[in-house]
Amino acid sequence: MGLLDSCRSNIVRKKNELTKLQSDRANETKKISTQTNKILNAKKAMQRTKSITTIKSKYREIERVESTLAAIDKKVAEIDRKIAKKEAEIMAEEKKLNLESDREQKKRNADEKKRIAENEKRMKEVSGMLERHSKMHQEANKTLEELKNLPEKITVLFIASNPLNAPQLRLDEEAREIQEMIRKSEHRDSVLFKTRWATRSLDLLQAINEEEPTVIHFSGHGSENDEIVFQDNQGNAKFVSKEAIVQTIMSASDNIKLIFFNTCFSYAQAQALTIHVEAAIGMTTSIGDDAARVFAAQFYSAIGFGLSIKKAFEQGKAALMLEGISEEDTPELFVKEGLNPDELIIVKP
Repeated sequence: MGLLDSCRSNIVRKKNELTKLQSDRANETKKISTQTNKILNAKKAMQRTKSITTIKSKYREIERVESTLAAIDKKVAEIDRKIAKKEAEIMAEEKKLNLESDREQKKRNADEKKRIAENEKRMKEVSGMLERHSKMHQEANKTLEELKNLPEKITVLFIASNPLNAPQLRLDEEAREIQEMIRKSEHRDSVLFKTRWATRSLDLLQAINEEEPTVIHFSGHGSENDEIVFQDNQGNAKFVSKEAIVQTIMSASDNIKLIFFNTCFSYAQAQALTIHVEAAIGMTTSIGDDAARVFAAQFYSAIGFGLSIKKAFEQGKAALMLEGISEEDTPELFVKEGLNPDELIIVKP
Protein backbone atom coordinates (compact mmCIF):
# COMPACT_ATOMS: atom_id res chain seq x y z
CA MET A 1 0.00 0.00 0.00
CA GLY A 2 1.37 3.44 -0.92
CA LEU A 3 1.87 6.25 1.58
CA LEU A 4 -1.14 8.19 0.25
CA ASP A 5 -3.41 5.19 0.59
CA SER A 6 -2.00 4.53 4.08
CA CYS A 7 -2.72 8.13 5.15
CA ARG A 8 -6.25 7.99 3.79
CA SER A 9 -6.84 4.68 5.52
CA ASN A 10 -5.53 6.06 8.83
CA ILE A 11 -7.74 9.15 8.56
CA VAL A 12 -10.84 7.06 7.89
CA ARG A 13 -9.99 4.74 10.78
CA LYS A 14 -9.29 7.58 13.23
CA LYS A 15 -12.47 9.43 12.20
CA ASN A 16 -14.44 6.27 12.89
CA GLU A 17 -12.73 6.06 16.32
CA LEU A 18 -13.55 9.76 16.94
CA THR A 19 -17.21 9.14 16.06
CA LYS A 20 -17.26 6.25 18.53
CA LEU A 21 -15.77 8.45 21.29
CA GLN A 22 -18.32 11.20 20.60
CA SER A 23 -21.09 8.64 20.76
CA ASP A 24 -19.73 7.33 24.11
CA ARG A 25 -19.59 10.91 25.45
CA ALA A 26 -23.19 11.55 24.43
CA ASN A 27 -24.30 8.37 26.17
CA GLU A 28 -22.46 9.37 29.39
CA THR A 29 -23.92 12.89 29.24
CA LYS A 30 -27.43 11.43 29.09
CA LYS A 31 -26.69 9.62 32.34
CA ILE A 32 -25.98 12.97 34.11
CA SER A 33 -29.52 14.15 33.47
CA THR A 34 -30.94 10.89 34.79
CA GLN A 35 -28.83 11.03 37.96
CA THR A 36 -29.62 14.72 38.51
CA ASN A 37 -33.34 13.93 38.34
CA LYS A 38 -32.82 11.29 41.03
CA ILE A 39 -31.26 13.92 43.36
CA LEU A 40 -34.13 16.36 42.72
CA ASN A 41 -36.70 13.65 43.39
CA ALA A 42 -34.91 12.67 46.61
CA LYS A 43 -34.86 16.28 47.85
CA LYS A 44 -38.57 16.68 47.10
CA ALA A 45 -39.27 13.52 49.04
CA MET A 46 -37.30 14.91 52.02
CA GLN A 47 -39.37 18.11 51.94
CA ARG A 48 -42.63 16.16 51.97
CA THR A 49 -41.75 13.87 54.89
CA LYS A 50 -41.17 14.39 58.63
CA SER A 51 -39.77 10.92 59.08
CA ILE A 52 -36.18 11.05 60.29
CA THR A 53 -35.61 7.57 58.87
CA THR A 54 -36.86 8.57 55.42
CA ILE A 55 -34.80 11.74 55.46
CA LYS A 56 -31.63 9.81 56.36
CA SER A 57 -32.39 7.27 53.59
CA LYS A 58 -32.78 10.04 51.04
CA TYR A 59 -29.51 11.65 52.19
CA ARG A 60 -27.72 8.35 51.62
CA GLU A 61 -29.38 8.03 48.19
CA ILE A 62 -28.26 11.55 47.27
CA GLU A 63 -24.72 10.72 48.36
CA ARG A 64 -24.72 7.59 46.17
CA VAL A 65 -26.06 9.52 43.18
CA GLU A 66 -23.50 12.30 43.70
CA SER A 67 -20.79 9.61 43.79
CA THR A 68 -22.16 8.20 40.52
CA LEU A 69 -22.23 11.71 38.99
CA ALA A 70 -18.62 12.24 40.00
CA ALA A 71 -17.66 8.98 38.28
CA ILE A 72 -19.61 10.04 35.17
CA ASP A 73 -17.91 13.46 35.15
CA LYS A 74 -14.55 11.73 35.45
CA LYS A 75 -15.39 9.39 32.55
CA VAL A 76 -16.63 12.30 30.40
CA ALA A 77 -13.42 14.17 31.13
CA GLU A 78 -11.39 11.10 30.10
CA ILE A 79 -13.43 10.80 26.89
CA ASP A 80 -12.89 14.54 26.20
CA ARG A 81 -9.15 13.98 26.61
CA LYS A 82 -9.28 11.09 24.11
CA ILE A 83 -11.39 13.14 21.69
CA ALA A 84 -8.89 15.99 21.78
CA LYS A 85 -6.04 13.55 21.21
CA LYS A 86 -7.87 11.85 18.34
CA GLU A 87 -8.65 15.19 16.67
CA ALA A 88 -4.97 16.10 16.92
CA GLU A 89 -4.03 12.76 15.35
CA ILE A 90 -6.49 13.34 12.50
CA MET A 91 -5.07 16.81 11.88
CA ALA A 92 -1.57 15.36 11.81
CA GLU A 93 -2.60 12.64 9.35
CA GLU A 94 -4.40 15.18 7.14
CA LYS A 95 -1.29 17.37 7.16
CA LYS A 96 0.82 14.35 6.22
CA LEU A 97 -1.71 13.49 3.47
CA ASN A 98 -1.56 17.02 2.05
CA LEU A 99 2.22 17.01 2.04
CA GLU A 100 2.36 13.61 0.36
CA SER A 101 -0.32 14.67 -2.17
CA ASP A 102 1.73 17.75 -3.04
CA ARG A 103 4.84 15.60 -3.42
CA GLU A 104 3.00 13.10 -5.62
CA GLN A 105 1.53 15.89 -7.75
CA LYS A 106 4.98 17.40 -8.28
CA LYS A 107 6.27 13.98 -9.26
CA ARG A 108 3.35 13.47 -11.68
CA ASN A 109 3.96 16.90 -13.17
CA ALA A 110 7.63 16.08 -13.66
CA ASP A 111 6.79 12.69 -15.15
CA GLU A 112 4.20 14.28 -17.45
CA LYS A 113 6.71 16.87 -18.58
CA LYS A 114 9.21 14.10 -19.27
CA ARG A 115 6.57 12.03 -21.08
CA ILE A 116 5.59 14.97 -23.28
CA ALA A 117 9.24 15.58 -24.15
CA GLU A 118 9.74 11.90 -24.99
CA ASN A 119 6.53 11.89 -27.05
CA GLU A 120 7.66 14.92 -28.98
CA LYS A 121 10.96 13.20 -29.66
CA ARG A 122 9.19 10.02 -30.80
CA MET A 123 6.79 12.01 -32.96
CA LYS A 124 9.72 13.60 -34.75
CA GLU A 125 11.21 10.15 -35.32
CA VAL A 126 7.86 8.78 -36.51
CA SER A 127 7.33 11.75 -38.81
CA GLY A 128 10.71 11.11 -40.40
CA MET A 129 9.91 7.43 -40.80
CA LEU A 130 6.50 8.22 -42.32
CA GLU A 131 8.10 10.50 -44.84
CA ARG A 132 10.59 7.78 -45.82
CA HIS A 133 7.88 5.11 -46.07
CA SER A 134 4.81 7.05 -47.15
CA LYS A 135 4.06 4.73 -50.03
CA MET A 136 4.13 1.68 -47.79
CA HIS A 137 1.70 3.31 -45.35
CA GLN A 138 -0.66 4.35 -48.11
CA GLU A 139 -0.83 0.77 -49.31
CA ALA A 140 -1.36 -0.47 -45.75
CA ASN A 141 -4.17 2.02 -45.20
CA LYS A 142 -5.78 0.95 -48.44
CA THR A 143 -5.68 -2.67 -47.32
CA LEU A 144 -7.16 -1.78 -43.92
CA GLU A 145 -10.01 0.11 -45.57
CA GLU A 146 -10.72 -2.88 -47.77
CA LEU A 147 -10.74 -5.15 -44.70
CA LYS A 148 -13.19 -2.82 -42.94
CA ASN A 149 -15.57 -3.17 -45.87
CA LEU A 150 -15.50 -6.95 -45.69
CA PRO A 151 -18.67 -8.53 -44.26
CA GLU A 152 -18.57 -10.04 -40.78
CA LYS A 153 -19.68 -13.35 -42.32
CA ILE A 154 -19.53 -14.80 -45.81
CA THR A 155 -21.65 -17.52 -47.33
CA VAL A 156 -20.18 -20.23 -49.57
CA LEU A 157 -22.96 -21.69 -51.72
CA PHE A 158 -22.09 -25.23 -52.82
CA ILE A 159 -24.05 -26.08 -56.02
CA ALA A 160 -23.94 -29.83 -56.71
CA SER A 161 -25.32 -31.66 -59.73
CA ASN A 162 -24.78 -35.37 -60.34
CA PRO A 163 -27.17 -36.48 -63.16
CA LEU A 164 -28.35 -40.08 -63.19
CA ASN A 165 -27.24 -40.63 -66.79
CA ALA A 166 -23.69 -39.30 -66.22
CA PRO A 167 -20.71 -40.91 -64.47
CA GLN A 168 -21.37 -40.62 -60.75
CA LEU A 169 -19.07 -38.29 -58.79
CA ARG A 170 -18.35 -38.34 -55.05
CA LEU A 171 -19.69 -34.83 -54.51
CA ASP A 172 -20.84 -35.59 -50.97
CA GLU A 173 -17.25 -36.38 -49.99
CA GLU A 174 -16.08 -33.10 -51.52
CA ALA A 175 -18.71 -31.11 -49.60
CA ARG A 176 -18.00 -32.95 -46.37
CA GLU A 177 -14.25 -32.36 -46.60
CA ILE A 178 -14.68 -28.66 -47.48
CA GLN A 179 -16.98 -28.23 -44.48
CA GLU A 180 -14.54 -30.04 -42.22
CA MET A 181 -11.58 -27.89 -43.32
CA ILE A 182 -13.61 -24.71 -42.83
CA ARG A 183 -14.51 -25.94 -39.33
CA LYS A 184 -10.80 -26.35 -38.53
CA SER A 185 -9.87 -22.88 -39.78
CA GLU A 186 -9.18 -19.89 -37.54
CA HIS A 187 -12.17 -17.81 -38.67
CA ARG A 188 -14.62 -20.69 -39.02
CA ASP A 189 -17.44 -18.64 -37.44
CA SER A 190 -17.12 -16.14 -40.29
CA VAL A 191 -17.83 -18.73 -43.01
CA LEU A 192 -21.28 -20.19 -43.59
CA PHE A 193 -21.30 -23.26 -45.84
CA LYS A 194 -24.61 -23.86 -47.62
CA THR A 195 -25.29 -26.76 -50.00
CA ARG A 196 -27.79 -27.39 -52.79
CA TRP A 197 -28.05 -30.94 -54.15
CA ALA A 198 -29.41 -32.36 -57.41
CA THR A 199 -29.50 -28.79 -58.71
CA ARG A 200 -31.65 -27.93 -61.71
CA SER A 201 -30.82 -24.90 -63.81
CA LEU A 202 -33.56 -22.67 -62.39
CA ASP A 203 -32.63 -23.72 -58.87
CA LEU A 204 -29.47 -21.64 -59.25
CA LEU A 205 -31.22 -18.26 -59.24
CA GLN A 206 -33.47 -19.34 -56.38
CA ALA A 207 -30.50 -20.42 -54.28
CA ILE A 208 -28.58 -17.19 -54.98
CA ASN A 209 -31.59 -15.05 -54.07
CA GLU A 210 -32.15 -17.01 -50.86
CA GLU A 211 -28.58 -17.20 -49.60
CA GLU A 212 -26.97 -14.03 -51.08
CA PRO A 213 -23.61 -15.83 -51.26
CA THR A 214 -20.14 -14.34 -51.35
CA VAL A 215 -18.77 -17.44 -53.07
CA ILE A 216 -20.52 -19.80 -55.49
CA HIS A 217 -18.96 -23.22 -55.84
CA PHE A 218 -20.06 -25.41 -58.76
CA SER A 219 -19.36 -29.10 -58.23
CA GLY A 220 -20.17 -31.69 -60.88
CA HIS A 221 -19.67 -32.20 -64.60
CA GLY A 222 -18.60 -29.80 -67.31
CA SER A 223 -18.33 -30.22 -71.06
CA GLU A 224 -15.66 -29.39 -73.63
CA ASN A 225 -18.16 -26.91 -75.12
CA ASP A 226 -17.89 -24.59 -72.10
CA GLU A 227 -21.12 -25.92 -70.56
CA ILE A 228 -22.10 -26.75 -66.98
CA VAL A 229 -24.16 -29.90 -66.47
CA PHE A 230 -27.26 -29.50 -64.30
CA GLN A 231 -30.18 -31.89 -63.89
CA ASP A 232 -33.57 -31.84 -65.55
CA ASN A 233 -36.86 -32.73 -63.86
CA GLN A 234 -36.16 -36.43 -64.38
CA GLY A 235 -32.68 -36.21 -62.85
CA ASN A 236 -30.87 -36.53 -66.18
CA ALA A 237 -28.18 -34.23 -67.57
CA LYS A 238 -29.12 -30.75 -68.76
CA PHE A 239 -26.36 -28.70 -70.40
CA VAL A 240 -26.25 -24.95 -69.62
CA SER A 241 -24.11 -22.65 -71.77
CA LYS A 242 -21.34 -20.37 -70.65
CA GLU A 243 -23.39 -17.37 -71.75
CA ALA A 244 -26.31 -18.44 -69.57
CA ILE A 245 -24.04 -18.78 -66.55
CA VAL A 246 -22.51 -15.34 -67.17
CA GLN A 247 -25.97 -13.77 -67.54
CA THR A 248 -27.11 -15.46 -64.32
CA ILE A 249 -24.19 -14.15 -62.30
CA MET A 250 -24.51 -10.68 -63.83
CA SER A 251 -28.18 -10.52 -62.78
CA ALA A 252 -27.58 -11.95 -59.32
CA SER A 253 -26.49 -10.47 -55.99
CA ASP A 254 -23.79 -7.80 -55.89
CA ASN A 255 -22.29 -9.64 -52.90
CA ILE A 256 -20.71 -12.36 -55.08
CA LYS A 257 -16.92 -12.00 -55.10
CA LEU A 258 -15.69 -15.43 -56.21
CA ILE A 259 -16.96 -18.18 -58.54
CA PHE A 260 -15.32 -21.59 -58.16
CA PHE A 261 -15.94 -24.06 -61.01
CA ASN A 262 -14.84 -27.45 -59.68
CA THR A 263 -15.95 -28.97 -62.98
CA CYS A 264 -14.12 -30.21 -66.04
CA PHE A 265 -13.26 -27.78 -68.89
CA SER A 266 -14.52 -24.71 -66.99
CA TYR A 267 -11.66 -22.22 -67.48
CA ALA A 268 -13.58 -20.31 -70.20
CA GLN A 269 -16.56 -19.76 -67.89
CA ALA A 270 -14.24 -18.58 -65.13
CA GLN A 271 -12.41 -16.20 -67.43
CA ALA A 272 -15.64 -14.73 -68.80
CA LEU A 273 -17.09 -14.10 -65.33
CA THR A 274 -14.27 -11.85 -64.13
CA ILE A 275 -16.07 -8.99 -65.85
CA HIS A 276 -18.70 -9.25 -63.09
CA VAL A 277 -16.88 -10.73 -60.07
CA GLU A 278 -13.48 -10.11 -58.51
CA ALA A 279 -12.12 -13.61 -59.11
CA ALA A 280 -13.01 -16.98 -60.61
CA ILE A 281 -11.40 -20.42 -60.67
CA GLY A 282 -11.85 -22.90 -63.51
CA MET A 283 -10.30 -26.11 -64.76
CA THR A 284 -8.24 -26.19 -67.97
CA THR A 285 -9.13 -29.85 -68.63
CA SER A 286 -10.91 -32.72 -66.91
CA ILE A 287 -10.24 -33.12 -63.19
CA GLY A 288 -10.48 -36.28 -61.10
CA ASP A 289 -12.67 -36.75 -58.03
CA ASP A 290 -9.73 -36.87 -55.62
CA ALA A 291 -8.04 -33.84 -57.16
CA ALA A 292 -11.27 -31.81 -57.04
CA ARG A 293 -11.85 -32.75 -53.40
CA VAL A 294 -8.28 -32.12 -52.16
CA PHE A 295 -7.81 -28.85 -54.05
CA ALA A 296 -11.17 -27.38 -52.96
CA ALA A 297 -10.84 -28.44 -49.32
CA GLN A 298 -7.42 -26.82 -48.92
CA PHE A 299 -8.52 -23.71 -50.81
CA TYR A 300 -11.40 -23.07 -48.41
CA SER A 301 -9.23 -23.91 -45.41
CA ALA A 302 -6.84 -21.11 -46.42
CA ILE A 303 -9.76 -18.76 -47.03
CA GLY A 304 -10.99 -19.58 -43.51
CA PHE A 305 -7.60 -18.52 -42.14
CA GLY A 306 -8.04 -15.07 -43.70
CA LEU A 307 -5.53 -15.60 -46.52
CA SER A 308 -5.86 -13.97 -49.92
CA ILE A 309 -7.49 -15.74 -52.84
CA LYS A 310 -4.09 -16.05 -54.52
CA LYS A 311 -2.48 -17.71 -51.49
CA ALA A 312 -5.48 -20.00 -51.03
CA PHE A 313 -5.24 -21.00 -54.71
CA GLU A 314 -1.51 -21.74 -54.36
CA GLN A 315 -2.12 -23.77 -51.21
CA GLY A 316 -4.74 -25.83 -53.05
CA LYS A 317 -2.16 -26.65 -55.72
CA ALA A 318 0.41 -27.45 -53.03
CA ALA A 319 -2.06 -29.87 -51.40
CA LEU A 320 -2.39 -31.77 -54.71
CA MET A 321 1.38 -32.10 -54.94
CA LEU A 322 1.67 -33.21 -51.32
CA GLU A 323 -0.91 -35.92 -51.97
CA GLY A 324 0.94 -37.03 -55.08
CA ILE A 325 -1.96 -36.08 -57.38
CA SER A 326 -0.39 -34.84 -60.62
CA GLU A 327 -3.14 -32.36 -61.52
CA GLU A 328 -1.75 -29.17 -59.98
CA ASP A 329 -1.73 -27.46 -63.39
CA THR A 330 -5.43 -28.11 -63.99
CA PRO A 331 -6.91 -25.32 -61.80
CA GLU A 332 -6.52 -21.78 -63.10
CA LEU A 333 -7.21 -18.51 -61.30
CA PHE A 334 -8.62 -15.44 -63.08
CA VAL A 335 -9.12 -11.98 -61.54
CA LYS A 336 -10.88 -8.84 -62.65
CA GLU A 337 -8.68 -6.44 -64.59
CA GLY A 338 -6.85 -4.00 -62.34
CA LEU A 339 -7.06 -6.16 -59.20
CA ASN A 340 -4.15 -7.81 -57.43
CA PRO A 341 -5.02 -11.40 -56.42
CA ASP A 342 -2.58 -11.16 -53.49
CA GLU A 343 -4.75 -8.41 -52.03
CA LEU A 344 -8.13 -10.10 -52.54
CA ILE A 345 -9.30 -11.28 -49.11
CA ILE A 346 -12.91 -12.33 -48.57
CA VAL A 347 -12.87 -13.47 -44.94
CA LYS A 348 -12.43 -10.63 -42.45
CA PRO A 349 -9.49 -11.48 -40.18
